Amino acid sequence: MTGRFAGSAAVAALAALVLAGCASAGAGGTTPSAVPTEADTEPTTLTVFAAASLTEAFDELAEQFEAEHPSVEVTLSYGGSAALAQQVVEGAPVDVFASAAEPPMQTVVDAGLASDPGVFATNTLELVVPAGNPAGVTGLDDLADDGLRIALCDASVPCGAASVKLLEQEGLVAAPDTLESDVKAVLTKVSLGEVDAALVYRTDVIAAGDEVEGIEVPGAASVVNRYPIAALTEAGDPDAAAEFVAFVTGDAGRAVLAEAGFGKP
Repeated sequence: MTGRFAGSAAVAALAALVLAGCASAGAGGTTPSAVPTEADTEPTTLTVFAAASLTEAFDELAEQFEAEHPSVEVTLSYGGSAALAQQVVEGAPVDVFASAAEPPMQTVVDAGLASDPGVFATNTLELVVPAGNPAGVTGLDDLADDGLRIALCDASVPCGAASVKLLEQEGLVAAPDTLESDVKAVLTKVSLGEVDAALVYRTDVIAAGDEVEGIEVPGAASVVNRYPIAALTEAGDPDAAAEFVAFVTGDAGRAVLAEAGFGKP
């Protein structure tokens, strides 16, 4: 009998200790809450397709947006606007699209994947040469010189279409040695000294810093690229997509874009 009662007493004592511990935790509030906090919430990934010429500006804007929206991670993919638009139409999982011209955006709108895009920036072309201008390029006429190595964007992308329009406006026929799929590829050719001159956006000349030199083209001001942006209708998180578009088109976006050399819409 004594052994049985002793065992029961031990069990009772253990139960009392457990109950006392629970009561203590409840009273002291030291038990971690089961309610998830913002830090515990899995981040939303926002995928943004943007024209290559927006690289530096959108890198900065994405960083600022994430600082204000800690539950959102922005994934940026840059390239030629026409190629990006085609990827969107073919079903790439994208939340926001920013183009360097309106025709690629219209492709997405016509496919029913975006509505009411808004123009948020403008840009113009500038002649660019390697640092030191070793070939002695002086103006747009030099793009027709067969003796120089010239790079242009392919006409299928906005910077290429703008280049064609500018050259036609000035009555020039260029002699390009290479046609590139986006403006950053053209700029790389120049900065590496692989070509003597090229046409890129003025924002790209600014972004390249001391690696290149820009030469203003008088007629370039009449050939303006308008940059539209839109949250896509099939965005994984429509609210986050709309917030990013509002951020880019708002005061913070305008400040960053102006610093990068983009013009007002």
